Amino acid sequence: MGKAKRTRKFAAMKKIVTHKAIKQYKEEVLNPIKKDFSKQNLPRNVPQVSSALFFKHNTALGPPYRVLVDTNFINFSIQNKLDLETGMMNCLYAKCTPCITDCVMAELEKLGQKYRVALRIAKDPRFERLPCTHKGTYADDCLVERVTQHKCYIVATCDRDLKRRIRKVPGVPIMYITQHKYSIERLPEATIGGAPRM
Repeated sequence: MGKAKRTRKFAAMKKIVTHKAIKQYKEEVLNPIKKDFSKQNLPRNVPQVSSALFFKHNTALGPPYRVLVDTNFINFSIQNKLDLETGMMNCLYAKCTPCITDCVMAELEKLGQKYRVALRIAKDPRFERLPCTHKGTYADDCLVERVTQHKCYIVATCDRDLKRRIRKVPGVPIMYITQHKYSIERLPEATIGGAPRM
């Protein structure tokens, strides 16, 4: 067997030693045992595990599913010519109730005239409206906060950052759009990629 070739590192910069780094190093050498006693006496803050979770499986989820809808999910559904409720039912094979928070409605109203169709869809009487009690109208924080408190929702979003944040919360499935249909992540009972087209 031949020797594996090692690739050269391009644009690898050497670390510049600054005056601040030297000062910090001297302090660490001169005072090696420097404990912060104020942090030791504080009790540990351990987040309480939800009673709905059986290991990572969420027992609180079951049909009829309640789906928290994000702003961009409605916009992408319009672009892909998908009806929210029928698309969700095709994906999950069960009755779904899309839930829209006040923050999502406020975001859609802020987007203006260009997204008036999305706003009209969000105001559909079939969808459940969820009131918000917190300050501000940033929908991502609102959805993450609501999902960590109550694990009875599926989150429908196409936003990468929001997906990344929700993946850190155990037992919360994520619905997104792939190949002009809805797909679900982290829900064992559902079909991946939705129902087959007839």
